[in-house]
Amino acid sequence: MKKRHRKPVNTILATIRAELALPRMSKSARIAERESDTTRVSQQPRTVMPGTVDKIIQFRTPRLREMAQISIEGEPRYRELHVENSLTDEHGDEVKLEKGAQVEVTVTVEGKRKPIEKL
Repeated sequence: MKKRHRKPVNTILATIRAELALPRMSKSARIAERESDTTRVSQQPRTVMPGTVDKIIQFRTPRLREMAQISIEGEPRYRELHVENSLTDEHGDEVKLEKGAQVEVTVTVEGKRKPIEKL
C-alpha cells in the first residue's frame, strides 16, 4: 500500500488564518458594493443568433397583421419564431421582411436579473 502524503497542520492553519483575517461582509453589503462600483459596466445579458425568414403568414381578417416565421440556426428550442412583419429601421422607416431574408435575432433579459454569486 502507498502512503498518503498529508499536508502539515500548520499550512492548513495558515490558510484558515488568512481567510479569517478578511473582513466579514453580509451578502446584501456585497451586492450593494458591487452595484455602486462605477468601473463596472452594467448591461443586460443578451445573445445574438442568426436566422432565416421561412415564410410570411397572412391572415384573412384585417385586424390581424401579417407575421414572419423565422427559424433560428442551431437552436432546437427556438426553431420557429413568429414576429409581426411591421418593423422599423434605424431611420424610423417601416420595413417588411421577405421570405428567405437573413436576419439576426437578439434576445435580451427584461427586468432585474438575479446576480450569480461565487463564494
